[in-house]
Amino acid sequence: MSGAGQRRWRSAARTHVGLVRRHNEDCFVERAEDGLFAVADGMGGLSRGDRASGLVRERLELVGLPPDLEGSVDRIEETIADVNARLLAERAGGRIMGSTVVAIVLRGERFACIWAGDSRLYRSGDGGFDQLTRDHSVVAELVAAGSISEEAARHHPLSNRITRAVGVERRVELETFEGVLRRGDRLLLCSDGLSGFVDSAGMARLVRDGTLDEAADNLVQAALDGGGRDNITVLLVEIPE
Repeated sequence: MSGAGQRRWRSAARTHVGLVRRHNEDCFVERAEDGLFAVADGMGGLSRGDRASGLVRERLELVGLPPDLEGSVDRIEETIADVNARLLAERAGGRIMGSTVVAIVLRGERFACIWAGDSRLYRSGDGGFDQLTRDHSVVAELVAAGSISEEAARHHPLSNRITRAVGVERRVELETFEGVLRRGDRLLLCSDGLSGFVDSAGMARLVRDGTLDEAADNLVQAALDGGGRDNITVLLVEIPE
């Protein structure tokens, strides 16, 4: 029992293979009744990225969550750690299976985010449009150090080089934070197939454009119009008024 049923979260999710890739290695979890949402992005260039992201989805779809926020975060972290161990055990011939993950759990007026890699969480509302997660990537470290601009990071040759992921190291390093939900806000979880091809201004405009379903469709189309060179996943959650 999740204890999240007192809030009727509205959500919409879309995933698209894009215009270049043959397989979609992105996955999402949309458990509105339990207040759990997630996006996982299998790591391009590594073997069986779809297996890695698929296992993240499979386990998060099944995990039982307690009614409190802290207990739910602990359960999600344990589940992702178990996935990490399973992926390491499945390695064959030295091939690596890896995936990013960004997950949120909502409880009452509070929420928590758990992530590893460069899949992101944004918040849109009266307070503006803000990226709430920081990428675990080489270019994010360069931006933080002031070596390159955020715009240059989107086109940097190392833009896909991430520093944390599920299934790569013996221990997965997850980052977490907690926050307060604001009524009327929309939360956006996405893979880098969106953030890599649509700038912040474009996302800020589209995320509030029409219904949740219309906004999700428009965001995917914008990523396709921007090149669509990666799998694209968008998951929108609206906080009830």
